[in-house]
Amino acid sequence: MTSIGAGISAIALEFPTHVRRNEFWERNHPELVANKDDGTYLRVVASSDGTETDNAFDIERRPYLSDTFRGARERRVIAAEETAIDLEQRALLGLCRARGIDPGELDAVMVNSWLPDTLGPQNAAHLTARLGLRVPAWNFESACNSVLVGLQTAAALVRAGDYERIALITSITSSRNVDPSSTLSWFLGDGCGALLIERCPTGRGIISSKVIGTQETCGVAEFLMEVDEVEADDTIRTPRIRMRMENTAAGRIMRDSAEQQLTTCVRGALDKAGYTIDDVDFLVVNTPVAWFAAFCARALGVDPAKTVSTFGTYANVGPVLTTANLFEAASTGRIKAGDVVVLFGIGSVSTAGAAVLVWGEDVALGPHPVSG
Repeated sequence: MTSIGAGISAIALEFPTHVRRNEFWERNHPELVANKDDGTYLRVVASSDGTETDNAFDIERRPYLSDTFRGARERRVIAAEETAIDLEQRALLGLCRARGIDPGELDAVMVNSWLPDTLGPQNAAHLTARLGLRVPAWNFESACNSVLVGLQTAAALVRAGDYERIALITSITSSRNVDPSSTLSWFLGDGCGALLIERCPTGRGIISSKVIGTQETCGVAEFLMEVDEVEADDTIRTPRIRMRMENTAAGRIMRDSAEQQLTTCVRGALDKAGYTIDDVDFLVVNTPVAWFAAFCARALGVDPAKTVSTFGTYANVGPVLTTANLFEAASTGRIKAGDVVVLFGIGSVSTAGAAVLVWGEDVALGPHPVSG
């Protein structure tokens, strides 16, 4: 039996049209900007034991500590009437258009919604029902590393012959879960990424992967159901899910564990593929902070010119980050057919993972989401 390869054949992105720039907080929450050092998330991002070191994370972070917004310039925010499924539907249709196929030609759809529109059942079945699809569709979750976990799973299913063509959708609508009067909102945006994984010749596509757990980050963040306080007893109060990052040790935990997680995953995936770090033509990582791509390049000994970061344009879009950075690298011609590409993603309270790809010749791309 001839072995089957699995690779990325198309990429599409979808972002809300509303752009929230730093001026929003300077205009609407000047007291928050003036007292920025009191913001919990800023303490998390800059947290250490009080001393700066010469490790890769501290070196690359240092230039951003004097910047109020820590390198964030813009973030896309959904409208009040928009939902995560709206973004996911547009991204899925954009993916199919880019590949030149009808959605009915998909064999399965995997969906990660951070967070879903309903607590359960979640978005996958609702998304495919909108499009009149009857294919298997299921939800999965691994926080900001969902793309790598999704790729590993989808590639295995394609190689096994269970499916020929799987759409992998990841979305984030964090503006619904963070109060704009919190510094946490400075760093979070909304958006959706879509990847198409299908059969390809062996020796191309997704060659290997390595995923580990990040249990050491438990307690970094939590999502709580809260009810806004009002004075009138007869007012109907609607509960909302709110993200909290009150653990000021979180920054130190992430900083101290990031390099080990990075090197374990990347070198593990490269070893499986029979490559070394010197064989890597391009490195694509998720970028939860502005300096993360530079940190990864320094820690791995990769030329920083072989990385990309869209943090300034989108801010932290969680599970969409890896897809957004991969799209940027591919759409600007920085990744070419035959290149050895390493993907790395890290998620708090979930997993970290890496994948080694040999880039295909005809990877289709949707339109650039912010062109023009």
